[in-house]
Amino acid sequence: MKQKYQLYLLYNSIFLVFLGISLVIPVLPSIMNELNISGAGVGYLTAAFAMTQLIFSPFTGRAADKFGRKIIIVIGMVIFAFSELLFGLGTTIEVLFISRILGGLAGAFIMPAVTAFIVDLTTDQNRARALGYMTAALNFGFIIGPGVGGILAEVSTRLPFFVAAVLGIISAVTAIFLLTEPRRKTEVAAEKTEVKASNFRTILTPVFFIAFLVIFVSTFGMSAFESFFSLYFDRKLGFTPFDIAVAITGGALIGAIAQIIFFEPLVRKFGEINIIRASIIYSAFLVFIITFMESYWAIMAIAFIIFVGFDLIRPAATTFLSHIAGDNQGFAGGMNSFFTSLANVVGPIIGGILFDINLYLPYYFSAVVLVIGFLITVIFWRDPRRI
Repeated sequence: MKQKYQLYLLYNSIFLVFLGISLVIPVLPSIMNELNISGAGVGYLTAAFAMTQLIFSPFTGRAADKFGRKIIIVIGMVIFAFSELLFGLGTTIEVLFISRILGGLAGAFIMPAVTAFIVDLTTDQNRARALGYMTAALNFGFIIGPGVGGILAEVSTRLPFFVAAVLGIISAVTAIFLLTEPRRKTEVAAEKTEVKASNFRTILTPVFFIAFLVIFVSTFGMSAFESFFSLYFDRKLGFTPFDIAVAITGGALIGAIAQIIFFEPLVRKFGEINIIRASIIYSAFLVFIITFMESYWAIMAIAFIIFVGFDLIRPAATTFLSHIAGDNQGFAGGMNSFFTSLANVVGPIIGGILFDINLYLPYYFSAVVLVIGFLITVIFWRDPRRI
């Protein structure tokens, strides 16, 4: 019972944080127009968040192993709250960049620690379900967030950022008083999870390296698509913040339902790698098709189902890594975030440059990259547990 209680607290914390993050999505075109920011500028803002997460994730993953999961989660949530407050107050591009850098640091603290916390609380038999629920909670935050953000934006375009800051503080306080540091499945000396050459040689063996490469490529394609979703439909069809909120909320809702209902049985039946393969090619097809849609309802229909594929890739990759990482769960989680962040740096920058040339190019680019990711999984990736 205590284990379930702790897991629910972790899900709630992730839900609140990502609710706060997604509150701001519908207002990005308004902020872009208000401060006269180009598509490339939006890409650089997104990349600043991811670059910071990229740099710090391996070290915060190690810190979660050395100092404990709870303290790292709390620190991350406090930093997140401050970053959102700063974005809400910012009236120059420089302040917005500082805010995004702090937001990336918060993400580097939170995700590896929460993932390692859940691994500590679960067994091989129920870990896929727990990690699937974690990702579902994350995505459910995205479900509620854009809808709430669209409503709040009717009052003020800055109000969603202040609400996000409050949610971050609520998450931090909840973690301080209600989370209990878990007992490690295997006690690992701190030096075993340090970022050493020998540690990298172990992690970057083919089975790990290809897993991280697939995470990179799939996230790379996804970030080029997602980063410009609101801008694309604002420019193409004049979508309002409310329209964008409806599209993202509907898609996230269906994606979360698919995770909760189908993820665990799919893992048992087909394995994580096959789920990733199918999800990547499904996503690539829909990203390409949506560029041909001209009507409001056709775009909404695809938006509602496109995130199902994206939402299954990350938990499948995380579950796969948790089974093969052994005693290096925190470090593996950090490396997972590292490669995700690396993709989130490069994808939005290239997407932003392409967006300024032609608003369709980021989507064509995303589809091509996802197809490359699919080919990598088919040609090179094998599950060592099934050999």
